[in-house]
Amino acid sequence: MLHKPLGKTAVAAVLALSLLGTAPHSGQVQAAPAISVKLDDVALTFDAAPRIDKGVTYVPFRTVGEALGIQITWNSKTQTVKAIGEVKGQTTEVLLQVGSTSATVNGKKVKLAAPPVQREGRVLIPLSSFSSQFGVNVGWNQATRTVSLVSPQREMHLRAFYALQSFQERDLVASMNSVAFGWSRIDREGQFTLQGDEYRLPAAAGDVTPQSIVADAADREIKPYLMVYALDGNGELTKVLSDSSLRQKSIEGITTAVADNGFGGVVLDFEGLGFKLDAAKQQKLLNDYVKQLKAALPSDIALSLAVPPLNSAYKGYDYKTLASLADDLIVMAYQYNPVGTKAQVPEPNSLVDQAIQQALQAGVPKQKLLLGISLSSETATSVDDKLGLAKRYDLKGAAFWRLGLFRSYNNGMEAAVNASVVKE
Repeated sequence: MLHKPLGKTAVAAVLALSLLGTAPHSGQVQAAPAISVKLDDVALTFDAAPRIDKGVTYVPFRTVGEALGIQITWNSKTQTVKAIGEVKGQTTEVLLQVGSTSATVNGKKVKLAAPPVQREGRVLIPLSSFSSQFGVNVGWNQATRTVSLVSPQREMHLRAFYALQSFQERDLVASMNSVAFGWSRIDREGQFTLQGDEYRLPAAAGDVTPQSIVADAADREIKPYLMVYALDGNGELTKVLSDSSLRQKSIEGITTAVADNGFGGVVLDFEGLGFKLDAAKQQKLLNDYVKQLKAALPSDIALSLAVPPLNSAYKGYDYKTLASLADDLIVMAYQYNPVGTKAQVPEPNSLVDQAIQQALQAGVPKQKLLLGISLSSETATSVDDKLGLAKRYDLKGAAFWRLGLFRSYNNGMEAAVNASVVKE
């Protein structure tokens, strides 16, 4: 999905020349329903269709602007739009007036390719303005009559899961805001443990110990979380959640591990709830466990939950309540492809988009929502689609499973991520 950037003049020329031959010569603005607009490879839905006037493409400003995180206000008296956005880390204020061929950018007059127009109660602006004023890369595909927009790099909270196979990539910890160390689980007997084949506290590598890695992250103000994994494949997680003794014992194990190893937070990755058993009962069990764990943790220890998306088969998760209890939720919007699908087949953008929308509609505040991205599914040309969705909905950030996969395919994944987002 990475496109070669076009210069500002080239963008205007490409759009004008590409569309000129298909535009009516009457000078009248006409609807062009055959034209589609994609932002970061995911289609935008408009309440007013893009239009063509004398070879210039116009789009509803608010729809595109808000998807790019631009704050928009409308002054009906002066027929002026004020737009405030970030361009390369700098705040940019743009004033656009209906009918005027110039804009005011940070107090200076700038020539526009064409004036903004108002149609059916919507302000439409030349598409090329998003490139020249807001740093958006714009492209045009004549064959499919599709306009492609690539959002500029944006700051957001970045979290990576540091599993047993992530040691070689530990230098990448510096590019994250937080790291979840996958070194513990609640096993099939309902016992919390730092030992085992799947998740365990790793052995020291010379002078480098698990505790030194955690301490180094904390020293650099990168919050280290202990990830606690559990699965309900055979009802073992339900057994723990239902048994007061097992519940208490696991929580004591978690709080002790956090204190002994210097973690600053806990990520609960409790998977498989609500697949076969009653969803409402499973939701209550998990809610009660999270409340009990939160009460047992020191007040300065953060709590996060990794949860399946609402458009999955697992319904044992009360998103709204969990979001009210935790500092944030990671929606694991992946594993949509059929079982057995080979690695690096990107997750469907439409289902990831739906997962985000459903989480927000369920009551999760966007400032508490992290989009989980499985790097084993994505490629360097698809990972920015998912990051683009996180930017589009102004989410808290993204969480990558896992750190050890950033370089394992040697396919530019690290560069693609860095081009799209940077830690806040």
